[in-house]
Amino acid sequence: MSSNADKFLEIASNFPDGALDDHQKYEHPLVLRYATKEMSFVWSPAMKFTTWRKLWTALATAEQELGLDIDDKQLEQMRSKLYDIDFEFAAMKESEFRHDVMGHVHAFGEVAPAAMPIIHLGATSCYVGDNTDLIQIREALKLIRRKLVQVLSTLKEFAVKYRDLPTLGFTHYQPAQLTTVGKRCTLWMQDLLLDLQCVNREIEELPMRGVKGTTGTQASFLELFDGDHKKVTALNKRVCELMGFSRSIAVSGQTYTRKIDFNVLSVLSGIAQSAYKMCGDIRLLANLKEVEEPFSKTQIGSSAMAYKRNPMRSERVCSLARYIMGLPTGAANTHASQWFERTLDDSAIRRIILPEGFLATDVVLNLVNNIADGLHVWPNVVHAHVMAELPFMATENIIMECVKAGGDRQELHEAIRVKSMEAGAVVKGEGKPNDLMERISKDDIFKTVHPKLDQLLNPRLFVGRSPEQVDEFISEEIDPVISKYAELISVQSVDGVNV
Repeated sequence: MSSNADKFLEIASNFPDGALDDHQKYEHPLVLRYATKEMSFVWSPAMKFTTWRKLWTALATAEQELGLDIDDKQLEQMRSKLYDIDFEFAAMKESEFRHDVMGHVHAFGEVAPAAMPIIHLGATSCYVGDNTDLIQIREALKLIRRKLVQVLSTLKEFAVKYRDLPTLGFTHYQPAQLTTVGKRCTLWMQDLLLDLQCVNREIEELPMRGVKGTTGTQASFLELFDGDHKKVTALNKRVCELMGFSRSIAVSGQTYTRKIDFNVLSVLSGIAQSAYKMCGDIRLLANLKEVEEPFSKTQIGSSAMAYKRNPMRSERVCSLARYIMGLPTGAANTHASQWFERTLDDSAIRRIILPEGFLATDVVLNLVNNIADGLHVWPNVVHAHVMAELPFMATENIIMECVKAGGDRQELHEAIRVKSMEAGAVVKGEGKPNDLMERISKDDIFKTVHPKLDQLLNPRLFVGRSPEQVDEFISEEIDPVISKYAELISVQSVDGVNV
């Protein structure tokens, strides 16, 4: 007779035919679990292939303007069918031709038959492929800019609210001089502000590939225009204008230089680094119970330990950010390995790392904004940690006050040193509170400061210019950005954050 274990092993050893047919295909978690609708659309087939049609229409329009035999009916048909794509027909033609661009040329010609003879006239596949990539990159960067500005706006409120709340600073993750909660927030903001500057630069300087031909020489277009170089130059400029670009890349091979991809992904990596640093700090602060990320009423921190409040959103940010930070390496290797005018080993990896880099960065910024908007500070815990270390930090001020009253600096220093060691032994060896101030209050060598001890232990005396630095940073660096992009701050994201 078979045991229950035998029965289990028998049924579990082989996946039955026909079971869960609708769920036997890998589903990308970045798309299904994390990505926003907005960024998904930028990299969607709908965006990609309608942009191909816009590029073909812009090319034909410019070619007509410069004298080629293209009539208004052909252009009208092309314009009217920009958004009428039969993807099944295109896939069938791609399978027949083993060529994705020609599959979509024929799909466009099927619904715009009058224009079929002039669709893709003089162009190479990279005319639609590369130019579309750059258009998608530009639109994706604009979305990233919006999210960055919104994060800075949210963090500003937090920084201002806690501009003067003293907290322990840490170097080497050991207690150091005091700062404020708001000042620490400005460190996160400074990184993100630098990222915004890089994003802006990419948007402003991103070129279109333009009309370049098969190896970048524009030979096919020179043939079309009977050797008229000025018309070829004008064609390139006009197509760029019609597609919303002020310039094209000066020279290219068959493709635009893949260094652009590396530069763009490096900017995304920079954003990921900033987000990781911020959320890493929040995770450490959560352990100290000083600051916590939002936590919903029904959220479960652990399936086993019901009391836990894990910083899941910050952990997700760090996880996704770690992935983003690795992407520039692939882009660097791709650029470096391009032989002469072009090799096709750039294609597969670019289909993956460009969309996924933007999809992941967009999610990270959504999460960071959500975290920043709901950060909860526990001032009493913060204060308790400050007061546990402040007696040691206050010793220099105590010595100075006693010297002013006629004390011997060296004798005072030695007395403080001995009592600090004794108090430290109590804290570390016995697990008791720091009693350094009590020891000082009982020693007559310090009697001139006994009435002032509480005053000398005011944490606000030890934060330096932290509150003023927050004010200056906000007014000089952040407010101008928020003012410049005020219209972006009010735009609501389509998606929320699911934890």
